Amino acid sequence: MNSYKAFLIVLLMSISQFFVGCRTYETLPEMAAHVDINRFMGTWYVHGYTPTVLDRNAFGATESYELDDKGRILTTYQFRKGAFDGPLKTYKPVGKVVNAETNAEWKMRFFTVISAPYLVLYVNADYTETLVGHPNLKMAWLMSRSPEITEERYADLIKELENRSFDLTDFVRVPHQLKEAE
Repeated sequence: MNSYKAFLIVLLMSISQFFVGCRTYETLPEMAAHVDINRFMGTWYVHGYTPTVLDRNAFGATESYELDDKGRILTTYQFRKGAFDGPLKTYKPVGKVVNAETNAEWKMRFFTVISAPYLVLYVNADYTETLVGHPNLKMAWLMSRSPEITEERYADLIKELENRSFDLTDFVRVPHQLKEAE
């Protein structure tokens, strides 16, 4: 794909995301009661997600968060496109907590101009599993601190999303390449 076509795709997606991000939602899904923002920082392995134009067919996806001295959440989303040896794609949105009482409601800014809601729906007590979603109930991410997750635990977390009325029609599993034991 030439750079002009890529630019047009990103522009169109950005415009559509802008309107999604600006929409006010009357009700929000159930979120985590409280997120210890410092414990949430670090790298998460994306095990399931709702793909967008920019990240379809992701392999080995990770999302890393780092809190800067201004309170912004510097984010690095990385994955291989199409295969474990596919091209590395990296996006760096910047997050901001918008509900300081719970730290579960964020806004993520993409390409410096597009803002979208980002809701921490669930995080377990030891901060090794999390569910993140969008108020439209169509976009969600299932993540853990490990590249491995059992089928049973994955199913339990999917059930958590379903209990919050998420439409998982387009939700897909992300493959991770596990290192062999030495």
